[in-house]
Amino acid sequence: MIGVQSFGGGSATLYLIRRVSVDRRAWLSDEEFTRYWGICQIAPGINILGLVSLIGWRVAGAPGAILSLIGLLMPSASITIAITSIYSIIRDVPIVRRGIAGVVPATVGLGLLLSFTMVRPLLSAAQRDGALSTAVAAMLLLASTIINAVTKTPVLAIIWGAGAFSGFTKWGLAARRKSSQ
Repeated sequence: MIGVQSFGGGSATLYLIRRVSVDRRAWLSDEEFTRYWGICQIAPGINILGLVSLIGWRVAGAPGAILSLIGLLMPSASITIAITSIYSIIRDVPIVRRGIAGVVPATVGLGLLLSFTMVRPLLSAAQRDGALSTAVAAMLLLASTIINAVTKTPVLAIIWGAGAFSGFTKWGLAARRKSSQ
């Protein structure tokens, strides 16, 4: 069903995947979904395909991974081909142009909702680890957003840099806790 409903690009599709796998089916927790998405961000290729493969593998092994890919790709590719051929005929009709203009704000809104639902478990997990972990998570959220918005730093460098910073910070925190015991 996600393959049929995945209009609006990656954010909308990611939101649908999250809603089904976390909220409706409980195949993953909020934290697991965020972790899986993080893993997919550091890998090359189409991240959504990696995510549905991971979820499919978790639910039903290799057959689940294969079926999840087919289920996402076949309906959406078929619908995209059909809509593209129809759009090529009606693209200059004024009401169609106005309708398309309304799609962008809706997909941005879904992206913002997705961001909120993914930030919440991240910050909850950080809070359980303590004030320093929460501060690091909030700082990485803010810094990565600003760096991406202001500079031409490659996204992969931001993601790997944030991961390295977080890993070293948590390693140092764990070492400090261990030595104080």
